[in-house]
Amino acid sequence: MTTMLRRRSPSDKYPLFSQYPYTLSSVMVAKMCSRMCVDSDCGSRACGSSPRSSIPEATISGMKLDDLVIPSTSACAAALEVASAYCSPALLNHSARAYIWAAAYGSSRDITFDPELLYVASMLHDIGLATEFDNHTVSFDEAGGHVAWVFAAGAGWPAERRTRLSEVIVRHMWDQVDVAMDAEGHLLERSTSTDISGRNVDDFPAGFRAEVLERYPRHGLAEEFLSCFRNQAERKPDSSAAAAVRNNIAARIVVNPLDA
Repeated sequence: MTTMLRRRSPSDKYPLFSQYPYTLSSVMVAKMCSRMCVDSDCGSRACGSSPRSSIPEATISGMKLDDLVIPSTSACAAALEVASAYCSPALLNHSARAYIWAAAYGSSRDITFDPELLYVASMLHDIGLATEFDNHTVSFDEAGGHVAWVFAAGAGWPAERRTRLSEVIVRHMWDQVDVAMDAEGHLLERSTSTDISGRNVDDFPAGFRAEVLERYPRHGLAEEFLSCFRNQAERKPDSSAAAAVRNNIAARIVVNPLDA
């Protein structure tokens, strides 16, 4: 008998998903509009509006988590659904926090970014670590970029925007990304480094960090992530994960203040 793989839904992973705060405001996933764009502030180039940061003129010192919003687009809802189906609780929360750190930092620094593009990239940036998408030869970030390109095609994004999504995901593993070249790539690289190794964690006041971690617990991310990277490095010695292991990412992960 053939066993069919059943993808998990958010409610499979979290039975009380309707009460689980996986949107970044009080607006829940069930209320996300099914249209590509429901308002002029979504930042979607696909619908023709100008990219805008989520919290104009905000400062992190006075920021609250509920000040951050995700654009109400079907692509964002679908990205959350995909991440919920394939990522572990630790990686799912990491993806949510990646957007939070990125959007909070970008907004407070007056960096103009596309919230929809940044959110979708955040939710899918580690999809290449999922067993179902773990390529045997291609680095996980590159594999994730390809998965995201296909996802974006299904979402109806034009080819240029699909490529941008893939670029942002691949570049999150760079040592640094020039904000003038790629604002979303810069923000995601910075935010994932904050969440994994604690780099630049002092950009965020203790109260804001505590609020984020209370709502999006880490669920043993350090151990799981390091295990994933060591596995990737062993099988793919030329990959970005292997380079990170050689550069002693383990030492930085174990002293991350976010896990203190």
